[in-house]
Amino acid sequence: MAGASKNSRTTVATHKFFCSCGGEIQMKTMFENGKLKNIAECTKCKRTERRPKDFK
Repeated sequence: MAGASKNSRTTVATHKFFCSCGGEIQMKTMFENGKLKNIAECTKCKRTERRPKDFK
């Protein structure tokens, strides 16, 4: 009895984050000092934080 695999049953959901100024927050990857760093940046006011929920 073959069923669908566990990975095929999961749904992919994207969540959009918004800054207090009304701009959308995008994740960017920066290569700095030999390391990859993920930062969140607002498209409208250009404010940067470590993760999207830090904008609140």
